[in-house]
Amino acid sequence: MTDETICHCMDVSRSTIEAAIREKGLTTVEQIQEETSAGTGCGGCIPELENILKEING
Repeated sequence: MTDETICHCMDVSRSTIEAAIREKGLTTVEQIQEETSAGTGCGGCIPELENILKEING
C-alpha cells in the first residue's frame, strides 16, 4: 500500500501528517498547517485534515 498524498498543493502525505500529530501532540488544523504546510495552498484538504485529527485524537 502506498502512502496517500493528502495535500496535493504542498505534496504532504498522510504518514507525515499523522507523525506530526502524534509526535508534537497537535490538536488543530492550524497546528498541522504550521508543522507540515498541509492545507496552506488551496485549502481543499482541510476536511481530510480534520478527519485525521479525529481518528488520532478521538
